[in-house]
Amino acid sequence: MPWEKRFDVGETLTRAMHAFWTRGYEATSMQDLVAATGVNRASLYATYGDKRALFLAALRKYDGEVRGHTLQELARARAPAEAIGALFDKFIGQTEVPGNNWGCFIINTALELAAHDAEIADVVNAAQDEIEAFFLAMIRKGQAIGEFDPNRNAGLLAHQALASLLGLLVMIRSRPERDYLDGVRDGVLRSLR
Repeated sequence: MPWEKRFDVGETLTRAMHAFWTRGYEATSMQDLVAATGVNRASLYATYGDKRALFLAALRKYDGEVRGHTLQELARARAPAEAIGALFDKFIGQTEVPGNNWGCFIINTALELAAHDAEIADVVNAAQDEIEAFFLAMIRKGQAIGEFDPNRNAGLLAHQALASLLGLLVMIRSRPERDYLDGVRDGVLRSLR
């Protein structure tokens, strides 16, 4: 008789994702994952393989469900400047809840692991490319409707917006000062006009 899982695989992966997101890969032990998920070590190994495989599954879940969903929602529901500002605000808002300034799981992973793991780097780079594509689409839309300066190079502006967001995400973890972070967002929006 085949072994039957007695836990929700999706919920377990979400809990593992939060554990890795808050602590990082190296600082999250298998015992931490057992505690976070409520699933015993043997079941985690049987379901996901090793810690790295569980981390990759969690990172991909974040990328698709959190980052990907956020960009789609912002692009559909907002004017260009508002969509760009709202992306920055999504992360800036983390600083208002004590202990919640986790930053972005993708960027945290870029800083911790991407330089040493090609497969993880591929996930990180693809996510960053999609964020830059979001900025590019919003900038071009804003230029077309007169919200942004149409004479500026949209590709270069998107690249700069991505670099600013990445910098902001690093600063959220180390310097979560609201005025400072708001200034980064406002500077990006001013550069588009």
